[in-house]
Amino acid sequence: VQLQASGGGFVQPGESLRLSCAPYGDRHTIQALHWYRRPPGKQRELVATFTDADETIYADSVRGRFTFYRDDAENTFYLQMNGLKAEDTAVYYCKADMYSGETTWGQGTLVTVSS
Repeated sequence: VQLQASGGGFVQPGESLRLSCAPYGDRHTIQALHWYRRPPGKQRELVATFTDADETIYADSVRGRFTFYRDDAENTFYLQMNGLKAEDTAVYYCKADMYSGETTWGQGTLVTVSS
């Protein structure tokens, strides 16, 4: 499975963006899908997880503002980000944990939140 991430951009505080992560290959080999981000000058952090039980787990910093969901018709995972803050500025990455034990990363997509 390969992951194609997209959707980043430049927005003002309070606005929204939707990131997408499209798996190319058999989606059913994915045990869990994650969004990570790396803010400027900081370490990478886990933002949200979508499990094979269709459960979502969010970091405290984004809970209530971000929604991670799957669109089966489009075979794509989305991270809807509302109420964006300057501290959400980061390069966002999606990562898949496979049932085989392997992991795969998508390319990063830059989100910049600034007035």
